[in-house]
Amino acid sequence: MNKKQNLVNKLKSKDPTKYNLVIGFDGFVDEIIHVVDKRQDPKNFTRVKTIKAFSDKIARASGLSSNIEFVPINTKIGGNGPIMCNALAKHNPKITYIGTLGYPEIHNVFKPLEEKATIYTIEKHGNTEAVEFNDGKLILGKMNSLVNVDYKHLTNIVSEDKLKELIGNADLFATVNWSMLPNMTDIWKNIDKKILPNLNIKAKKPLMFIDIADPEKREPKDIIEALDLLKNFKSYFNVILGLNKKEAYDVSVILGLFNNKTIKNKNLQEVNQALFNYLKIDYVVIHPVECSSVTYKNNYYQEDGPYIKNPKLTTGAGDNFNAGFILGLLLDLYPDEALLMGMATSGFYVRNAKSPNFNQLINFINKWNDNKL
Repeated sequence: MNKKQNLVNKLKSKDPTKYNLVIGFDGFVDEIIHVVDKRQDPKNFTRVKTIKAFSDKIARASGLSSNIEFVPINTKIGGNGPIMCNALAKHNPKITYIGTLGYPEIHNVFKPLEEKATIYTIEKHGNTEAVEFNDGKLILGKMNSLVNVDYKHLTNIVSEDKLKELIGNADLFATVNWSMLPNMTDIWKNIDKKILPNLNIKAKKPLMFIDIADPEKREPKDIIEALDLLKNFKSYFNVILGLNKKEAYDVSVILGLFNNKTIKNKNLQEVNQALFNYLKIDYVVIHPVECSSVTYKNNYYQEDGPYIKNPKLTTGAGDNFNAGFILGLLLDLYPDEALLMGMATSGFYVRNAKSPNFNQLINFINKWNDNKL
């Protein structure tokens, strides 16, 4: 029996509803956008399909000017946390989400989350224009309100006692989008000093998932400080850092593991294991478009994904991968099986522009196994 078929058989006996999840602290309203290449008539146009083609279009305007047409496709839940929350909510666990979903009232785009999760909104939401291409996307973020979110601001709305209760009862605590929340390190430090010492160490440690998101705009010293802090959480959690390929390669250079020249010749395993050895946490996960990898207990795992050339939606694919991978670990799957769960979740998402429920996820893995996607 092959790995995917074995995974399908395992999942049929699993119950994803019994877990308690706490996720924070961002929140964006995403507008998905396509770029017009040629317009045929008021209703029909051909897209600029690749980032390279778009960059060439922009470059041709240098020293001149150009009119570039953006076409809004839809508006949706945005931010790493809400998208992950929405994906995990499809499996009906108990979820608490704390984030910037609009203040004092939640923005309408997040209203469906209230039906599946307990929501604490702590600030106005950010806004994102996600310009999508077949080979990637450009995320244009507006995040003025997120600069207000620090530990004091958080605990003015969700008290320390409530945080202790929520985190103390959680099977998963996910804190994501570090790069877009300038005070996230402050929140982590205070949770380490003021929340965790008051909690009982569990026989089976809960998971803590961190996604720093693309840190390119942040200062190297701040990135290093944040990543060095992660090992502090190991006393209470099994700590997981999730990265896409660009983030992993950029971070490995910032940490001094490689330089800008040598990194070009390093494969995924070398980068993954170097980050694992430096960070001294439990899991380092890297998810390029076509595959994914994880190092756990000095063992390296890599699996190929269900790649699709023309996805319906890519914004949020990484967050869906993270949700699927985390779900796999919660369900006590092996690390390589959790990778397959992550890629199946994102694979379903990019094909259907929505996250799968548990039965849809199992069926997708079955079709993947049978080469019927």
